[in-house]
Amino acid sequence: MLRTSWTPGPAAASGPVLVSVTDFTSDRLRDLPGIYRAGRQLSRLWPTLDGAVGHWLWVEPSRRRTGSVSLWRGEDAMHGFVGLPVHRQIMRTYRGRGRIRSTTWTATDPDPREVWRRASEFLRLPR
Repeated sequence: MLRTSWTPGPAAASGPVLVSVTDFTSDRLRDLPGIYRAGRQLSRLWPTLDGAVGHWLWVEPSRRRTGSVSLWRGEDAMHGFVGLPVHRQIMRTYRGRGRIRSTTWTATDPDPREVWRRASEFLRLPR
């Protein structure tokens, strides 16, 4: 699995945060580059997103999988991102081209290594 470096957002990284992990498996390998580019497009918005603490993008090309691990000040911040027109358009484009799963949890004063370890456990679970 390959992952990007940590991309910080404008919100403080201390205190309780909502962690969101997404895992998308594409039906076709040829869709993976476009899906990854769309994720990078969203990543460029990160410094301007209210309540965004930071994120990593990840990809596992041999298994046609890609996703993110993101930290938010709370559910309202995450839902604000999910509701962005650009995010909704990306989801409409790719939703029918694979399978998505996700999970969230609250972390108190998160350690990035611990967040990534727990996210990795979820990503290793059988689909």
